[in-house]
Amino acid sequence: MKRKGSSASAAALAAALLLSACASPAREKTELPAVSSESLYVKKVEDLPADFILGMDVSSVLAEERSGVVYRGFDGGEQDLFDTLAQCGVNTIRVRVWNDPYDAQGRGYGGGNCDVAAAAEIGRRAAEHGLRLLVDFHYSDFWADPGKQFAPKAWAGMPLEEKTAALYAFTKESLETIRAAGAEISLVQLGNETNGGLAGETRWSYIAALMAAGSKAVRETCPEALVAVHFANPENAQSYAFYASKLDEFGLDYDVFASSYYPYWHGTLDNLAAVLGGIAANYGKQVLVMETSYAWTGEDTDFSANTISDGSAVEKPWPYTVQGQANAVRAVIDTVSSIGGLGVVYWEGAWIAVGTDSREENREKWERDGSGWASSFAAEYDPKDAGKYYGGCAVDNQAFFAPDGTPLESLKVFSLVRTGNEIPVVPDALEDARVRFGLASAIALPDTVEAVMSDDSRQAVPVQWELCDELLEQMRRAPGVYEVPGTAEGQTVRCFVTTEEYNYLPNGSFEDGALDPWVLTDRGGADELGVERKALNSLDGDCNLHFWGARSGSVDFDAEQTLTGLESGTYRFSISIQGGDGGETDIRAYVKTDGETVAEAPLAITSFNNWTRAELRDIVLAEGQTLTVGIRVRAEGEGSGAWGMIDAAVLSRLE
Repeated sequence: MKRKGSSASAAALAAALLLSACASPAREKTELPAVSSESLYVKKVEDLPADFILGMDVSSVLAEERSGVVYRGFDGGEQDLFDTLAQCGVNTIRVRVWNDPYDAQGRGYGGGNCDVAAAAEIGRRAAEHGLRLLVDFHYSDFWADPGKQFAPKAWAGMPLEEKTAALYAFTKESLETIRAAGAEISLVQLGNETNGGLAGETRWSYIAALMAAGSKAVRETCPEALVAVHFANPENAQSYAFYASKLDEFGLDYDVFASSYYPYWHGTLDNLAAVLGGIAANYGKQVLVMETSYAWTGEDTDFSANTISDGSAVEKPWPYTVQGQANAVRAVIDTVSSIGGLGVVYWEGAWIAVGTDSREENREKWERDGSGWASSFAAEYDPKDAGKYYGGCAVDNQAFFAPDGTPLESLKVFSLVRTGNEIPVVPDALEDARVRFGLASAIALPDTVEAVMSDDSRQAVPVQWELCDELLEQMRRAPGVYEVPGTAEGQTVRCFVTTEEYNYLPNGSFEDGALDPWVLTDRGGADELGVERKALNSLDGDCNLHFWGARSGSVDFDAEQTLTGLESGTYRFSISIQGGDGGETDIRAYVKTDGETVAEAPLAITSFNNWTRAELRDIVLAEGQTLTVGIRVRAEGEGSGAWGMIDAAVLSRLE
């Protein structure tokens, strides 16, 4: 099948993957039972190419095994991890390579202590089970990502020409070592999530020169392997277009433009398809999702906090269930295949807890074996991150294995996307209900809640709430958010009931999706200033008033409402804000009567999802007076510019 937007040379290289990988012969593998499932619903991905990469990054596996982790088969018995992955349809193993992830005493930085020797051993074991190898050069001694691209210790201070030669030699020698171990190298990436940086360099001409040296080493050492570049944040389409154009401008010799795609942060699948599809069409490159993952539970299993949990302020397109994890992976595979992409690689699907007894026992293993994301010894290389937050695995709840090493049914998705497994559809998870009432009004909970079905559809199902008279009376007396438990389809569910005083402000939380009747006075010419519909960024509902300005002083505005015809009496006004990068700020809520300021309260912006609230009480309004409420925002800005969101403005009458 000819892939859309692929060049003839890239297509030929892709076809060669099935025949040869760095000229290593295929090995016999143990025949394992065919994959089937009585509980996992998987819709077939139509026209999925036979050579589509269904990959798994297992860079931490050796450290995990050193820490005593035992991987099992679906029958519960001990089974080689690579056997299980191959059985479930995985055809490619990804492994990261750090130059020297050790301190002067030879103590590992953690994260698997992923040096060249580890990559060679993983590559050997993968080949023994018929799996190809994708080599991920970070060109760093530890984690490289959009936020940090440190040069290896040995390359620190090198001029570009010397560093380029060192990178070429390291790439060539590493690939020779990995290939000599028996690995079947099919793809090599030049850096990891290189959004504007590589090996300590940030100028694009330097980055391109370093990548060119790596590409030359790959072509000479493994001419059958594809050469990939790798970036993150596909939600920023303009950034991806810029990266691709710079690589084209400098004439980099590569085959695959690869992207990370984590549904929590990286936008919609439609956007991913548009961004990668455009690069494939415009530049004749193959495209690949190099990293993705999704949680099967919101719980932690190793006494070290996870990146994603039930309370994380992120997008949650699928439930955190085994079925939800499978649906997430299937959706990414379907999207990449639909644009003629090369494949999808799941990130660290076997990185699980090294023990479930205590943090103290686990910490000893993380430090000794490198099985946590970072050890304390990494502080010398990365003091601001690893040096402060070293610990265990942060993604154990996104693996495809339970804490005891037993594979989850969701692992079978890599095989079942080719055949489908459309068993009867059942409820997989229930969506919590949310209702809002005024104080002393009739409170009626919904008769149904929305169930997320195993095929990712939605369906209303009857619910039984456990609401006692005492809680009901409390809801009517005091404003607040109350949690009512319930049961539907044999599962527990919650209804969050918000009771509140009457809000005299129309569109107080911007839920109309427009400004009216708010009036904006923009003094600074902010780059963005208006209503944003994004629940993740909002305090109340789905919308907020969003602002962002890249230039110093560009965030300088008022947002206010003026009300006439209110009854005389005493009122209270409150409003909330979140944001960051403010620099010097002057942010305050205010109230005016007949145009004269009668009350003010300061506010601050500090970081995402850290809302501050101002409340102005005892506002006395006489008969016939107008009342104006609002917020004044001025932020000089620092770094990439001040930004924030305003929400939940409430005007209530006290008497």
